[in-house]
Amino acid sequence: MKRLVNKIGDYMGLVKFSHTIFAMPFALMAFIYALKSTNSEFSWLLLLQIVGCMVFARNVAMGFNRWADRDIDGKNPRTTNREIPAGKISAKSALIFVIINAILFVCVSLSINSLTAILSPVALVVVMAYSYCKRFTSMAHLVLGLSLGIAPSAAYIAVTGTLALAPCLISLLVLTWCGGFDIIYALQDVEFDRSQGLHSIPVRFGIRGALYISIALHAVSIISLILFTQFCPQGWLLWTGVALFSGCIILEHILVTPTHQRSIGIAFGTLNGVASLTLATFTIAQLLIA
Repeated sequence: MKRLVNKIGDYMGLVKFSHTIFAMPFALMAFIYALKSTNSEFSWLLLLQIVGCMVFARNVAMGFNRWADRDIDGKNPRTTNREIPAGKISAKSALIFVIINAILFVCVSLSINSLTAILSPVALVVVMAYSYCKRFTSMAHLVLGLSLGIAPSAAYIAVTGTLALAPCLISLLVLTWCGGFDIIYALQDVEFDRSQGLHSIPVRFGIRGALYISIALHAVSIISLILFTQFCPQGWLLWTGVALFSGCIILEHILVTPTHQRSIGIAFGTLNGVASLTLATFTIAQLLIA
């Protein structure tokens, strides 16, 4: 039993399951918005299907990333303890895990509606493409943002079978927010990436230039969020969520500067997790009481 628990822990570590906190709250926010804006009936089954798709897609994305980057991770001192280079999970087992989750993702998508079924292979291509982007483009951060930004629009499609401007604004928010904080995260590997011929915005533009680009992306995130609020019922809960989310982003850039990068862990993990949870909690509460 202990061995099974340890193995489950290894796979959860492989896909960084705790990082689901970045995209899942936005998918739930879009789910509730879709229900309220279209007067659709709440369904526990549909909610489980959406959550299932989120989990399976993330498992595919992170599992494939770890499989594709296994040799790179083995060379980088920061990542040698990841599950595949450390020998906790074999490359073959990781690939099988990815295939199983991809099949589950498509099967659940097929069970929702025709549009989710049609778009499911496209979503898989996007979330897997990120893993190879840093080999040839510094824009890999935005591809990562896109792979996470799919979630809110997908949740809206799952409810309505169509797409609208409001969920697209949430997706743009997630794309630029994730792209911006991934640039900050990539500051840790500038020298290693440069030595291996890998591409990133910090490698191409330097630390200062990369942080300016991250700030610009996060400015777009906040603008997208404010535009989305125009489709929501107004109230103090909504604007409290907006203020807290914006505050977390601003604090992130106060903590990480061109001359100070020791707080990247706090900025990347803690602040972004708090930002997504608080925004979703307050926005959903506003939608529910309207």
